[in-house]
Amino acid sequence: MSPAAGAATLATRRSSRFVTWVRAWRAGLVSYDEIADEIAGDEEHLVADAPGAWTDLPLRDALSCFSKLAPDEIRLVLPAPGDPRGLPGPGEFAGAALLAGEAVVARGLGVIPEVRTHTSGSGVTFETVLWRVHPLPNDLPNGNGYADPGPAEAEAELSSALAEATAALTRLDVAHWRPELAGALAALRRPDAGMDLPPGFDPRARRLFARASVLDQVLALAEHVAPGGAVNGYEAQQRDAALRPLTAACRQALVAACNAPLRP
Repeated sequence: MSPAAGAATLATRRSSRFVTWVRAWRAGLVSYDEIADEIAGDEEHLVADAPGAWTDLPLRDALSCFSKLAPDEIRLVLPAPGDPRGLPGPGEFAGAALLAGEAVVARGLGVIPEVRTHTSGSGVTFETVLWRVHPLPNDLPNGNGYADPGPAEAEAELSSALAEATAALTRLDVAHWRPELAGALAALRRPDAGMDLPPGFDPRARRLFARASVLDQVLALAEHVAPGGAVNGYEAQQRDAALRPLTAACRQALVAACNAPLRP
């Protein structure tokens, strides 16, 4: 795997870790004491506007607001402009989720991570993650009537989109001006079990999550790092057009894996 793809495995969408570990806890598969550390990793996580709280809380203290929910009432959503699938209709929460590109939707609650950068007095820069809680109606239908794809369907769509994108990028000679992207896409055609999910997820969901998590980061690299000067505007547009269906399939694969039914 290329250095770009290898580096990508180090970062996973924060909402996906939040959803999977909280769902596993609510299914009785992991303990409450585990989940805050698993979600936060090496970062500092706080929660703002938690029900009944008057100040920001440590993540460990705020997770109790999910204690009465069933696993299937807690879902990952990864909306994008023009693709609000999974959001519970228009409103403040939907707007913030679209801006962030990720959120957690639960019965009565919507949660969105905000990354804040700080600089200490000695000039050291560090980040904290603030999960902002939004109240949602208890009887809100999941995803405004949208049904998540199953892992099998999402895996087939991701494989098809990846093959089509790889062929299109080969025709565009992407390896000439973005070798790390071309190499990463080629490596990702092989299922990778390197990314972890908590207990309760079946092998298909784990395989899908591993593959989609790495690809998600590779696509973020392609979006945010401009191609070299040898690439003209038309070529850049063609690249973006080739990646757009793959990006959508990748988001839906992550959603399907993280929201998959749990089993003991």
